[in-house]
Amino acid sequence: MSDSSDIYRLDDRKVVVTGGARGIGYAIARRAAASGATVALLDLEQVALDEAAARLRHDVQGAEILAQTCDVSSYDDIRAAREVLEAGWGRADVLVNNAGIFSNAPAQEMEAREWDRVLQVNLSGAFYCSQVFGASMIEARSGTIVNIASMSGVIVNRPQPQIGYNVSKAGVIMLTKSLAAEWAPYGIRVNAVAPGYIRSAITESLLGKANLRDYWIGGTPLGRMGSPEEVANVVVFLASDAASFVTGETLVADGGYTVW
Repeated sequence: MSDSSDIYRLDDRKVVVTGGARGIGYAIARRAAASGATVALLDLEQVALDEAAARLRHDVQGAEILAQTCDVSSYDDIRAAREVLEAGWGRADVLVNNAGIFSNAPAQEMEAREWDRVLQVNLSGAFYCSQVFGASMIEARSGTIVNIASMSGVIVNRPQPQIGYNVSKAGVIMLTKSLAAEWAPYGIRVNAVAPGYIRSAITESLLGKANLRDYWIGGTPLGRMGSPEEVANVVVFLASDAASFVTGETLVADGGYTVW
């Protein structure tokens, strides 16, 4: 292992990013590509994927980008995506489980199907992808998985009610620890990033509500929301050799929100 800044790069590595067509997922893919990786974007919609892949090739000149439709709540979809990628690309060195959804509903009003969908995508999807792509990592006795959890996995957010999301992200944190313990003998590291409030098209639209703005920004010691790029930087660190002795950890990137 080099002692230079090269240990922070991902040269010659194949990185799969679920939910990679937009937001945090796209920022992760862009940062990984800029660090020398070949990147495969997995997402639901072909049009969004094609647009993201084209934008990424423009943003990072010379980057090798693949795009594959995949619903992470479907085990069969994930297996099919892996087969397509491995047939023309080889096995993934890094898997980033980023795909996720949220739902704001009071616990007493949340419909069972809404609860099931949030858990299926956010938690089961992360497990399915880890198991499917992890099989090749186990065979190679090498690999890295980074799960996108949330500070909502360690606190209860306010003022919005989001029990399903909170529980799903707490599950992702324990999934991370459990896989890290089981797969360490195979040379596989598994970590998570738990973002706080991050600026996106959705969160920007909600900041017009004074109570949300006061809680989200007023409750953050740094006095602002984070950017997708700031989350991406942490993900690439955990995926790189700079974090070679780090596994089973959840790195909270929340501007200090959870310290109060």
